[in-house]
Amino acid sequence: MFTPTSYDTYDFANRRHIGPSPAEMAEMLKAVGVPSLEALIDETVPAAIRQTRPLSWGPMTEHALLAKLRGVAAKNRVMTSLIGQGYYGTVTPPAIQRNILENPAWYTAYTPYQPEIAQGRLEALLNYQTMVADLTGLPVANASLLDEATAAAEAMTMAERAAKSKARAFFVDVNLHPQTIGVIETRALPLGIEIIKGEPEALVPEQVFGAIFQYPGSHGHVRDFTGLIEKLHAAKALAVVATDLLALCLLKEPGAMGADIAVGSAQRFGVPMGYGGPHAAFMATRDELKRAMPGRIVGVSIDSRGNKAYRLSLQTREQHIRREKATSNVCTAQALLAVMASFYAVFHGPVGLRSIAEMVHFNAVRLRDALLAAGAEVAPEAFFDTITVKVGVGQQGIMAAARHRGINLRKVGRDRVGISVDELTDGDVIARVLDAFGIAEPAPETVALGFPETMLRQSAYLTHPVFHMNRAESEMMRYMRRLSDRDLALDRAMIPLGSCTMKLNAAAEMMPIFWPEFSSLHPFAPSNQAEGYAEVIADLEQKLCEITGYDAFSMQPNSGAQGEYAGLMTIAAWHRARGEGHRRVCLIPVSAHGTNPASAHMAGMQVVVVKAAPNGDIDLEDFAAKATEAGDTLAACMITYPSTHGVFEETVKRVCEITHEHGGQVYIDGANMNALVGLVKPGEIGGDVSHLNLHKTFAIPHGGGGPGMGPIGVKAHLAPHLPGHPEVGGVEGPVSAAPYGSASILLISWAYCLMMGGAGLTQATRVAILNANYIAARLKPAYPILFMGNRGRVAHECILDTRAFAEVGVTVDDIAKRLVDNGFHAPTMSWPVAGTLMVEPTESETKAELDRFITAMEAIRAEIDDVAAGRIGAEDSPLRRAPHTVEDLVADWDRPYSREQGCFPPGAFREDKYWPPVGRVDNVYGDRHLVCTCPPVEDWM
Repeated sequence: MFTPTSYDTYDFANRRHIGPSPAEMAEMLKAVGVPSLEALIDETVPAAIRQTRPLSWGPMTEHALLAKLRGVAAKNRVMTSLIGQGYYGTVTPPAIQRNILENPAWYTAYTPYQPEIAQGRLEALLNYQTMVADLTGLPVANASLLDEATAAAEAMTMAERAAKSKARAFFVDVNLHPQTIGVIETRALPLGIEIIKGEPEALVPEQVFGAIFQYPGSHGHVRDFTGLIEKLHAAKALAVVATDLLALCLLKEPGAMGADIAVGSAQRFGVPMGYGGPHAAFMATRDELKRAMPGRIVGVSIDSRGNKAYRLSLQTREQHIRREKATSNVCTAQALLAVMASFYAVFHGPVGLRSIAEMVHFNAVRLRDALLAAGAEVAPEAFFDTITVKVGVGQQGIMAAARHRGINLRKVGRDRVGISVDELTDGDVIARVLDAFGIAEPAPETVALGFPETMLRQSAYLTHPVFHMNRAESEMMRYMRRLSDRDLALDRAMIPLGSCTMKLNAAAEMMPIFWPEFSSLHPFAPSNQAEGYAEVIADLEQKLCEITGYDAFSMQPNSGAQGEYAGLMTIAAWHRARGEGHRRVCLIPVSAHGTNPASAHMAGMQVVVVKAAPNGDIDLEDFAAKATEAGDTLAACMITYPSTHGVFEETVKRVCEITHEHGGQVYIDGANMNALVGLVKPGEIGGDVSHLNLHKTFAIPHGGGGPGMGPIGVKAHLAPHLPGHPEVGGVEGPVSAAPYGSASILLISWAYCLMMGGAGLTQATRVAILNANYIAARLKPAYPILFMGNRGRVAHECILDTRAFAEVGVTVDDIAKRLVDNGFHAPTMSWPVAGTLMVEPTESETKAELDRFITAMEAIRAEIDDVAAGRIGAEDSPLRRAPHTVEDLVADWDRPYSREQGCFPPGAFREDKYWPPVGRVDNVYGDRHLVCTCPPVEDWM
């Protein structure tokens, strides 16, 4: 009898996403000391919190998923959107799409906290900072923020900190984009900042600590704010300008007007609209204010040989160190999109950008002239790319006629329509727009300016040699390859970062985001043009509700930290609606993620820290005492489950009960959801709200530090208080620029859920727990495991205690850098406990890769033992000299260990070895000699 194989080649969850094979799992379970995977889960996850019903939906194959997505994409209508309002059509050069956006070497990398293995993306981000600094005319820029609206809100709070004015109000130009005004108002409310809105001419500088102006305005106005900025400075207030990088290729830059801070979006530098994102925002400022600026800043330092090396600078400003005193809760940036925008500038150079800006502007002038010639009333007089046309009662008819011709225009008030010209606008688009107005005459060609010559930019920009490369595609491709070769991403090796869940980002999940039916939609397009997106969002929400036990989701937050903030703002709004706005106390365990206290502070809450018990759990007695002390002022508690220490705490339900007994709400941080999916529902164990890091548990790539998505799930009573948005309504204010955040990358998580199926997602959680316990069991003889559950098991991550090695001069930093020689990214270092390593292998890593990591860590322990035994000094050991570069290999060797031991440790590949491009980076030097832009050509000469 012929016996067919039982192997299912199309089982995505078990054959593609989950790393260990069944045979490998059997070996691993033996090492862990349990008879089965289910037995391990029973020993790890408390029975009292386990969900009783399995997740309901079945899996799809990759090819069936892509076919389904083609059908969903067809429900979106791709129109030419001239709506503007911060979002514009743009051309993504195919070389950038293929070599950056679609390249796992770029999209699977992690935040560059280990600079030696991130030199490529750090250089690309330094190019971004240089581009922003040059175009805004301000000397210091950060490496991106989440979107223009949140960047504007960050600028407001930065101005409040830095201004010498004692005023408590902030002036907002009514010509800002509506979504930006909404996010500023949301941010100001809990901080007690009064918002004064008006035309710029209505500004009274003595009343405010700062002001923000839109340049060009949302409806097109180009104004010189120099005089108003001088008046603000005379009143000791600061000036913020929200601006457009393409416009600044022609227009006078904010720095030339005296602006203190400039913000905006780099979306139109080659990044598709994607129904709202992801896009890289920017912020630039005066040199004196750089230490008050939120976000990450790439700087230039030196390595152990004195060679130039890049790193993140001023890291002590980060929220995980300053907690509730942090200047912001900014965690995720938009690194991948900033890299795309920077390469767009490299690809085109200053002359190319100027050419695009002129083309856009002259097309807008052509359109204006044709409308004026037909007798239309057009405003403003001075503009760059946006005009409005007064159409009276014919507004709806004109907009409908434009839609009939494949064009979306912007509704402005009751009697105007707005038109924003972009890089994709050509003669055919202009003709269709004019036809919608009943104008048959073609638009005349022109090179006349649509703004006064006094507003023309006089200064040079993008003078660094990188923006003057030979722009042959062969050279561009090689430059992108050179930078990616300097990095270590998931396409090379495991990145075992605790609480960061660097799992597989499957190709099939990534493909649809590049399809024009998804990438080319404007976020404010009519809803009947986005029915495919509506289907995706609704079904993903339903699945996330089933996974979490919550009743509703908001997809708006576009980072995990922003999800924390949005969740706490939802809780605060619920308290206010019940007449209990006085509830302001938020209990947060000492082990909580650093963004937790920072988010609570931003939401206007008073942080009260709860102690940890000796085993790392929440100190239940201290928690109860502080809840009682808070009484009717208790607003919320924020906990992470499993705990930040990587343990399923048995007392979690009691923590939730105590909070509810005192009238508070429970916020369960979703950072560790990879240990819960299919096993535990946070909404069923007492949680009222959670954010989910879709860029962790649900397979969205980290992209070198962003994009991220942090949607929040809530119980039914909180649902009416989820974030609203000016474009779609809602009671509360928005927390980000687009109604559904970075909507295009929701496709990735949806595809992940569909291909895995409910059973596959549950198996992924089980294997994540297995992989972590396998590493813990194998490494326990060499490294103490700091926290384990009551039955000696860890959750999906484990903490290796390396603190004792400091007594012989070996630091946790030495171990991290030595792992680079083995071809690994280091685990999370010194968090949540200083001097330790938190390891999270995820379910996607194969046994072979886990074993390679274990071999590397065992070899490092042997080197530590050599130091402890006095066989070699710590300063002379391969640990302190790590990482070893090719330059070290070929230079004169004067070290007391062999070249082979230094450069080819047991965990490293003999073939295809990863060589870090620089030695150990000098962090202190980089902060003392802060350089965060590329110098101009003259300086290099």
